[in-house]
Amino acid sequence: MLSSRELTVQQLRCFVAVADEQQFTAAADALHVAQPSISSQIHRLEQILGGPLFHRDQRPITLTDAGRALLPVARRVLGGLEDVMTVVAEVGEVLRGQLTLGVTPSLAATLLPHALTEFHRRHPAISLRVVESDTAEITRRLEDGELDLGLAILPVHAANVESSALADERLVVIVGTSHPLASRSKVNLLDLADVEMIVFAEGYGLRQSMLSAFHSLGIAPRVALDGAEIGTCFAYVAAGLGAAIVPSLVATTHTGLHVLHLQSPMIERTIGLVRLRNHPLSRAATVFESELRDYLLQRGWPGRAHSELSGPGALGTTHAVGA
Repeated sequence: MLSSRELTVQQLRCFVAVADEQQFTAAADALHVAQPSISSQIHRLEQILGGPLFHRDQRPITLTDAGRALLPVARRVLGGLEDVMTVVAEVGEVLRGQLTLGVTPSLAATLLPHALTEFHRRHPAISLRVVESDTAEITRRLEDGELDLGLAILPVHAANVESSALADERLVVIVGTSHPLASRSKVNLLDLADVEMIVFAEGYGLRQSMLSAFHSLGIAPRVALDGAEIGTCFAYVAAGLGAAIVPSLVATTHTGLHVLHLQSPMIERTIGLVRLRNHPLSRAATVFESELRDYLLQRGWPGRAHSELSGPGALGTTHAVGA
């Protein structure tokens, strides 16, 4: 019968390193140990668990079904151990540790730099790591134990992930300053039926929001360019290639553009925090969540602050994802 006392932290560290690096040699380098030591630890772990964790005949090596099941659990165990060490170290000392955030590109380019700068000023001993991706990938990384928190677009659809809304943000239309629509301050979606549009790449929630809005009116957008990223969209629009539908939070951060309010239909998105359900946050993540809410309440939003924003901190009033 398997006893948890047979498992060691080093075995789990070696397992996670090999899974991440997909090579024993690279994993050994990452952990600053000799490769035979890595191989020995993995072999012992597989003996304890009763089966192989890696397909070694493939290059790069891949996880077996058992390995895929173990990986998120191993990450949580190692993260919990780090939390224990951090809590003890924090007694009578400054807040320290590591905070890993997943964030969508539009929020990473606008909201996050200011919020993280303020957080880092208050807690310089916390190591910060940011993973930029779409909401679906942020959800997957949360489930795999790679992230502490996510700042994403709601809703997300995962039974073991929960969310807390922060703000409802309207989408707006941007055009170049010499565009025919630049003389207007507002526009209806039907007014864009014959306007060439810049469309975001697959994976962007903004892409689906735009296409769904057009389709709801029984029309298809005239696409001047498909596959834009958040960092290049504004340059295309400013150069006159076409118009784009973007978050109001982003639209005001670029020069050479004219912003039009989209009236009918009005398109909104909900910005929120996401986290793993029934998994306690580290102290660093808890403090960041609380201070982010305070920061947003003080600075305000270009859209409406969600009712949950003024509620208890630390995701105390979460709702089921997709509800």
